[in-house]
Amino acid sequence: MSESSAEVVANAATAAVAASAAGAAGGWRRATGIAGVAIGVVAAGAAAGVALERMTVGRGMRQKARLALDSAGPYGSLRGMPGKAFADDGTELYYEVDDLDPEAAPAAIGPRRRRLFGRKAPAPVTVVFSHGYCLSQDSWHFQRAALRGVVRTVHWDQRSHGRSGRGVAQGRDEPVTIEQLGRDLKAVIDAAAPEGPLVLVGHSMGGMTVMALADQYPELVRERVVGVAFVGTSSGRLGEVNYGLPVAGVNAVRRVLPGVLKVMGQRAELVEKGRRATADLFAGVIKRYSFASRDVDPAVARFAERMIESTPIDVVAEYYPAFNDHDKTEALGCFADMPVLVLAGVQDLVTPSEHSEAIADLLPEAELVLVPDAGHLVMLEHPEVVTDRLADLLTRTGAVPAGATVKGYGSTSSTAQPG
Repeated sequence: MSESSAEVVANAATAAVAASAAGAAGGWRRATGIAGVAIGVVAAGAAAGVALERMTVGRGMRQKARLALDSAGPYGSLRGMPGKAFADDGTELYYEVDDLDPEAAPAAIGPRRRRLFGRKAPAPVTVVFSHGYCLSQDSWHFQRAALRGVVRTVHWDQRSHGRSGRGVAQGRDEPVTIEQLGRDLKAVIDAAAPEGPLVLVGHSMGGMTVMALADQYPELVRERVVGVAFVGTSSGRLGEVNYGLPVAGVNAVRRVLPGVLKVMGQRAELVEKGRRATADLFAGVIKRYSFASRDVDPAVARFAERMIESTPIDVVAEYYPAFNDHDKTEALGCFADMPVLVLAGVQDLVTPSEHSEAIADLLPEAELVLVPDAGHLVMLEHPEVVTDRLADLLTRTGAVPAGATVKGYGSTSSTAQPG
């Protein structure tokens, strides 16, 4: 995106936010279309963006295309054994377990786990996947498909996302905090993996959740966690991210966005109508801030769009302030003595790869992987790379025996190719 184009986008974003604020004072129905633009900006985790190619195709044709893409792929269709955990405020947290294939269990018991747990038949390693803002457990579709039966996995939906319940505390007007998400993860672990070693995997907000867990429960990390993967995430300083826009435009949006979002959250039903009315622009925003490569499977792009657009505006609004407050740099020390993977897309505009490099700098033994031509949803955009490096991490932790076949995207070898 050229500097001049970025300025145009920034100005449009600023105007959208300002108009939405004006709508709060009166004429909400007239403002909902512009409000939808602002919501799309936030839901994609960015400040602004436009997919101009969508403007050249008739609306009816675009609607038919979306319906066709919704049925084109199996993305998000994988299901496991369902379960429920309850957060400390009573919020119901939904998770699913994919168990280890019994035939693979004997080979999967490695010496590291015998040494750690000192028994003949130790509990299997459980890999717990935490998803990002405005997504769901289904965002790990490719990695889940590849690891099924090879290792025990838990996929869960963060509060107010996916199939989990609406945050009870948020119903009492208490703000969402990253610390709360860490406690939610602890509740899921207690319910779904109460014993045995753990590997924690987090993308974006999910990585922050893992850091918050470590910050509040360092003994759990010390005693049970044998590996961790941070994918496209940050340990802090998110208030400095410019989302690929000029500084002036970003600052203008930041000044008014929190207040606008708060009002939008209070007028959720009306704003959702505007959001639906601007679905084409919304899709363009998501694509710009989710992916970097030009050849992303349209069905995958639509899958990401569905996840993000399913997040209610009041949830978008109540989460947003938590990111500026997030700072878990010190908690990273809990992971210093274990295998760590830090992976990011080089062209990630939401949590720039520099944030991943900063995490790796604090964990010198970590494997740092920067994926060229990749954006924020790198696990969907380049699933073969993410799955390969994750499989290697699981081998290093003893969760997966060396040479085991990881379905879908090759083996645990570093030379694995997409299957």
